[in-house]
Amino acid sequence: MSKFTRRLIVLSFVLLFSSNAWTQFAVSRSSALQQVAAKPAPAAAKWRPLIGEYVLRDDTVIVLEKDAKLGVLFKRTELHPLKEISQDKFQYASEPVESVVFSRDSSGKVTQVEIGKSVYKRRPLGPEAGSNQLRVDPVRPVPELIKEARTAQPPVENGDFLPTDLVELAKLDPTIKLEIRYATTNNLFGTVFYSEPRAFMQRPAAEAVVRINQRLKKLGYGLLVHDAYRPWYVTKVFWDATPDDKKKFVADPSQGSRHNRGCAVDITLYDLKTGKPIEMVSTYDETTDRAYPDYPGGTSLQRWHRDLLRSAMEADGFTVYQAEWWHFDYKDWQKYRIGNVAFDQIGK
Repeated sequence: MSKFTRRLIVLSFVLLFSSNAWTQFAVSRSSALQQVAAKPAPAAAKWRPLIGEYVLRDDTVIVLEKDAKLGVLFKRTELHPLKEISQDKFQYASEPVESVVFSRDSSGKVTQVEIGKSVYKRRPLGPEAGSNQLRVDPVRPVPELIKEARTAQPPVENGDFLPTDLVELAKLDPTIKLEIRYATTNNLFGTVFYSEPRAFMQRPAAEAVVRINQRLKKLGYGLLVHDAYRPWYVTKVFWDATPDDKKKFVADPSQGSRHNRGCAVDITLYDLKTGKPIEMVSTYDETTDRAYPDYPGGTSLQRWHRDLLRSAMEADGFTVYQAEWWHFDYKDWQKYRIGNVAFDQIGK
């Protein structure tokens, strides 16, 4: 599927958002009015276990919720809304003769869907129940890789760069929440990489994040940061530890990353009333197709929140990474050198 086609799928969810607060937010940082569809209601709880991907040989279908209806999406473009007949049994709304029946195992877990005479097996996606973090199996022991990376040197760069001015997000705005996964073992590799749970960015990028956080408050949301500036040696460990088929989700240390330059942030939304993170289409650092910012699956509300975050960030100079809805790069990232300073040495 081309980038243009994927973008059209995203734009199909974009409609007029009636809130004056959102209109003021959108036009304040962009000459082009950026609007997000009116906030949808949560999907029916009884449908949530059915939503996901199902596979028959090389064919994958996505069961999703859209416009308060369950639907089956073929080839990422052909959506068939469903009519519920009974628990786990549906029909195509436009073709009642075509049955769609879900099956469960003895524990109640959905295992497959039968569409007509074709049986599609459920594809495991995301972390196991009770966890919010998908894991990958490192190709080598991570402590060994950390030791090697700490003695390695970043690539040499030539150019006229701006001086590094890393500032701490939480000090600029204490209402920006932090959940720095790489300061814990609750991350992709199950290893602690940072000595402290802190988030730094180059000052212009950090100030933009603060502005975005303040505007989102008008809509009842705040920003939750998972990662920001990342020393180069950590990027090298990520690359060396990741299996080849997952490397599209990590940066190549030979090029350096925008995180290394202090101009990238891994970020999501939290609810101001409850303080809890907002549920998105995928979990953070998930190495599946659900991580893509234009992935059409999930629920209407999950996609709405994902698109709200993206619109908010893009209105103030950030661009979403093509494979991760949570990763945003600041517009001036090329103007800064690759950094390799550990958190406890910043400013010294």
